[in-house]
Amino acid sequence: MRSTTTSAAAVALAVALALAGCSGTTASPTASPTSGATRTTSAAPATPTSVATSSPEADRAFRTLERDHAARLGVVAIDTGTGRQVVWRAGERFAFASTNKVFVAAALLARSSDADLDTVVHYDRADLLAHAPVTSQSVDTGMTVRALLDAMLRSSDNTAANLLVERVGGPGEVQRFLRDLGDRTTNVDRVEPDLNQAIPGDPRDTTTPAQFAADLRDVLLGSALDPSDRRMVREAMLGNTTGDATIRAGVDPGWSVADKTGTGSYGVRNDIGVVTPPGGAPVVVVVMTSKDAADAQPDDALVAAATRAAVTAAGSPPSAR
Repeated sequence: MRSTTTSAAAVALAVALALAGCSGTTASPTASPTSGATRTTSAAPATPTSVATSSPEADRAFRTLERDHAARLGVVAIDTGTGRQVVWRAGERFAFASTNKVFVAAALLARSSDADLDTVVHYDRADLLAHAPVTSQSVDTGMTVRALLDAMLRSSDNTAANLLVERVGGPGEVQRFLRDLGDRTTNVDRVEPDLNQAIPGDPRDTTTPAQFAADLRDVLLGSALDPSDRRMVREAMLGNTTGDATIRAGVDPGWSVADKTGTGSYGVRNDIGVVTPPGGAPVVVVVMTSKDAADAQPDDALVAAATRAAVTAAGSPPSAR
């Protein structure tokens, strides 16, 4: 029997308190961040008297990145060892794109037995989407649910994702799983590839960096899943093949990185993950980006630079390269 918890809600509340009234609306790349400033604060379980303090250096870094890359940037970094948090536009909505595949996996695992995971799912060529690097190789034989999950997380295979969302019961059931974690923010509405439209102001298939940081912490480091299921998700994310230039490029090569990227229209390029320095505590990192033009290109360098600034401000600076 797989369990859920409300710890994600506690983490989201701790981040929200640090935002001092940020809104959930979209903004142009040149608008002031609704969070007001980058904050470092104590994460749950923090004392009620914890006071957020600004980080002017990180504020300047994020503001400069937005200007130089003509982008809107949302960041949360939580050092789970010290409780320090760094946030920038953490309460604004961003299209989540394929980062949501982590929670598709979690929703599936929360209701699946080992026998369910070994079930073979059959599909045909009409089911294949444009990005199907793994499922396209197994049309004749089908794939087990376990293999589809790995393909979805490790290779961001969109066909695998849609097959698993269907197996869960549709996007609404993925959202229901998040609601059970205490997430009242994330909207899960569509499947691949429509969820990547990312039209500014459209609340469908969006979340906030603060909320996804809370959800990710609960899934990878908390009790949202049984230990064996948590390990399965983490191991697949450790082997992610789509994020070498994003969060991984923002930390030292010796750090452990379990991440999931996402890409969409309007320059959406996201990465969410848990990074761990040697001998250190895990740091939850969420970086979300968007631009004004529908055909804007995704910006890996922006995500990498934001990651480096965030983990440095959170107190776990990568060494100089």
